[in-house]
Amino acid sequence: MTIYEIKKVFYKTNSKIAILVLLFVMGITCFFATSVKWIDENGDSHKGPAAVSHLRAARKEWAGYLDEEKISKVIEENVRIRTSPEALSNNLQEIETAYGWGQGIMDIRDLLNSSFASHFREYDYYRADSLTKEDACNFYSNRILLLREWLEDEANDQYTKAEKEYLISQYENMETPLYYDYMTGWSQLFEYSATIVMLTMLVLAYLVAGIFSSEFSLKSDAIFFTSLHGRNKAVAAKIKAGFIIVTLVYFAAFILYTAITLLYLGVDGWNLAIQADGGHWKSFYNITIWQAYLIIAISGYIGCLFISFLAMLASAKTKSAVFAVMIPVILLFIPSFLGNINNHIVQKALGILPDQLLDTSMALKVFNLYSFGDIVVGAVPIIMVLYTVLTVVIIPFVYQEYRHKQIT
Repeated sequence: MTIYEIKKVFYKTNSKIAILVLLFVMGITCFFATSVKWIDENGDSHKGPAAVSHLRAARKEWAGYLDEEKISKVIEENVRIRTSPEALSNNLQEIETAYGWGQGIMDIRDLLNSSFASHFREYDYYRADSLTKEDACNFYSNRILLLREWLEDEANDQYTKAEKEYLISQYENMETPLYYDYMTGWSQLFEYSATIVMLTMLVLAYLVAGIFSSEFSLKSDAIFFTSLHGRNKAVAAKIKAGFIIVTLVYFAAFILYTAITLLYLGVDGWNLAIQADGGHWKSFYNITIWQAYLIIAISGYIGCLFISFLAMLASAKTKSAVFAVMIPVILLFIPSFLGNINNHIVQKALGILPDQLLDTSMALKVFNLYSFGDIVVGAVPIIMVLYTVLTVVIIPFVYQEYRHKQIT
């Protein structure tokens, strides 16, 4: 029965079109994720495998622990490049040539811009240009200092005393010095992961929306519910089919995206601290790149499961696939609409909505904290556990709702 229900979904022309759309948009996303350029010694831009190889080699030269000595060398190299005649020239080709010289230190330069910013929430692309090698000793202490200033000023009313202490302790517990290596593959993978997960979720919601409404749309509900196992095994088969479809499609899409991106750009840097990636420099989660990847992949799966089963519940309740398909759209629209409300309570509520599971890379960057007595927890582990439980809770509701449907 389960295989039959799966076949019913994938044999539909609209379902085949949905899968083709998923593959097409995935192809476009992978194209952007792997679009890495290399500027040669003449200032000419190149793309392709050779460009990736050159970029990897240049950044490998700066691999190692980001201790005071290494930071000093990066600052000196950056100043040398930025004060060169080529960098100060009005000739675009010469400017590009100078930019090319700094491709090897670009990741570390981004970390410098964040660490030495004048404000915790500020990012100044040119901040590193004004540093001297004497500033190197403050590279890690500045990260904590900016956090403390932000918590005492702008964010003073947003967090409790325990939450502030938790954030500071997480920053202080980050193992230093950080180790740096070429990690462009992971940086690009994280940047476009939300696009893949959200797209997959929308396609999955469309695929499973008709599982519980098809008998009503085909006017075969009388046969279905009066058959020997129509109200027990057949309903269970539909639930199993939905679970299998979500699992297979999600992991096929996510693993394919991962394979294309990392095989092209490389897996180097998998064991680095997540803070070594400039986009996650401020993260208070002390985890590695590999652990972050697993969290993103698993969270996306949980989110797709929850929203898909919610769509199936709506389909079973309303007998309408159209209404069921609207569920994920609504869940994505509400946070976008409420996100502009500058209210701490609203923002905390938004931090645990299911859409956060679809963009966990971003969730690892933001400071959503929740207190349970003396225990302070970040949003990511909460939403992973919460929506796993809710998904398990929804399943029996779907089963009971459909098996007690009246024949029309």
